[in-house]
Amino acid sequence: MLDQIDSKALDVLQTIFGYPSFRGQQAQIVGQVARGGDALVLMPTGGGKSLCYQIPALLRPGVGVVVSPLIALMQDQVDALAEVGVRAAFLNSTQTFDEAMRTERKVRNGELDLLYVAPERLLTQRCLELLDASKLALFAIDEAHCVSQWGHDFRPEYMKLSVLHERYPDVPRIALTATADPQTRAEIAHRLQLEDAMQFVSSFDRPNIRYQIVEKSNGRKQVLDFIQDEHVGEAGIVYCLSRKKVEETAEFLNAHGVSALPYHAGMDIATRTSNQARFLREDAIVMVATIAFGMGIDKPDVRFVAHLDLPKSIEGYYQETGRAGRDGLPADAWMAYGLQDVVQQRRMIDESEADESFKRVQTGKLDAMLGLCETLNCRRVRLLDYFGQQSDPCGNCDTCLNPPVSFDGTVSVQKLLSAIYRVEQRFGAGHVIDVLRGTDSEKVKQWRHEKLTTFGIGSDISEAEWRAILRQAIALGLVVVDHDAYGSLKLTEEARPVLRGERPVQLRQYQKPVKQKRQAAKPKGYVEADLSVEEQVIFDKLRWWRVETARKHNVPAYVIFHDATMREIAKVKPGTLDELRNVSGVGEKKLETYGEEIVSLIVELT
Repeated sequence: MLDQIDSKALDVLQTIFGYPSFRGQQAQIVGQVARGGDALVLMPTGGGKSLCYQIPALLRPGVGVVVSPLIALMQDQVDALAEVGVRAAFLNSTQTFDEAMRTERKVRNGELDLLYVAPERLLTQRCLELLDASKLALFAIDEAHCVSQWGHDFRPEYMKLSVLHERYPDVPRIALTATADPQTRAEIAHRLQLEDAMQFVSSFDRPNIRYQIVEKSNGRKQVLDFIQDEHVGEAGIVYCLSRKKVEETAEFLNAHGVSALPYHAGMDIATRTSNQARFLREDAIVMVATIAFGMGIDKPDVRFVAHLDLPKSIEGYYQETGRAGRDGLPADAWMAYGLQDVVQQRRMIDESEADESFKRVQTGKLDAMLGLCETLNCRRVRLLDYFGQQSDPCGNCDTCLNPPVSFDGTVSVQKLLSAIYRVEQRFGAGHVIDVLRGTDSEKVKQWRHEKLTTFGIGSDISEAEWRAILRQAIALGLVVVDHDAYGSLKLTEEARPVLRGERPVQLRQYQKPVKQKRQAAKPKGYVEADLSVEEQVIFDKLRWWRVETARKHNVPAYVIFHDATMREIAKVKPGTLDELRNVSGVGEKKLETYGEEIVSLIVELT
């Protein structure tokens, strides 16, 4: 039986946010914080983290303060809350002095339910004094993984947020993130003084996302083929490592009929902000970006995330791919990956100014990422295992749908290791492969390497296959790439038992890159909302109505209604406001604002 707080929480969920019931651990988290307890929440992107602090903030007296690094998205978050009737505002550097003063007055007068503030702003004396003078419901520390100095999104200001516990010991705190391995989780708890907080760790699995990693040949052309074959007219994100590659890839996609926009930290703020706004507000835009883009992006209908370069870690990869399919509908995580990616990432670690302990951690994270790329087994199993979660093969990743062929690669690897040793570990991949294949290049002749016993011993294997073998040898820790100007290949201690024949090596057989059509398999745990012809007509009409309504309100379309809500409306065909009220995602404020228009549209079409 529900107690009073749980009953009130469910009522808020239904009447304000329009959802019939809580998902997963949401009810327990809301109850913990609403009763004044602290919580550390790990929940995948799209799992409903926001409700875990928004509802307790509405249940408790005072204002809920949300600490977020996402200044560029605060306006959209506030607009989305306004649409459901929640009094929200933000304090950040985009405001004029007068605007900030108006918001501060509302905080002091108890006229806000939620206040979004960046950590830098929160830590100012002015802001702390404002909070001292105000009634506080709770503190929500969003994107809490930013506190981890080992992480991919480290923000130094997050380290100072322990001040909240010290200064306001009676105000409950909830820290939330979608990405944290056990080490990062422990660091979050320690840095934010949340050791005694109740921890809620949801499943990291996103069953609606299909993972696919392909051999990189011509990455730009491959990602174009992928979009044209599987995601024409759909929103997506393409991640690149460098700013230059972002610009060139966006230009290339536009030249081939894909509406693409660039986004990176080197662009002027106005262009960057404009591009982000277009991506959020328009359909079918592909954002080509560095990792500067994406944290906190709440666009539910991103149908794919593609990587043209290898991410630095599984945390980064998981965080970035998690921006696809937030609405629970099928989505793709696609990556093109090659030897040069490995060389580049190793060099970036070696050449960084970080201390040796940090470099060791980063190397370990990269090794785990390489292991995911080179695995012979289910990618989802490997991914979830990294976060300490056991699972069965998913049937919805490339290695499940098209199982790779493995073979005993011991002899091939021994030839590779021998060639590296014979050229005195002073040359890069291209030269070593030339020696193995017996290629009479100028460089081979210059160093008289055609005289070596390893010259030509791998002539029966193509250059692309040798690169795949070398990449796997690096992933297995048998070879490292030096950070000298040549990217010289060096043998590790692990190579010795392989050369001596004491350790067999199992490899993934090279497969020539081919254009692949979408598989018919459906992800486990997902039921697709197939629409009839009549329902599709209604859905399409609703989408047009939503575009026009969003334009009038100057908010992203999904802030009006998510696709999932409009699909349900199309299926239910509500002829009255009471029937519309029962649709998931239609709260009282939205019913009052849009109900008559939607019912009229449905009646007209049916």
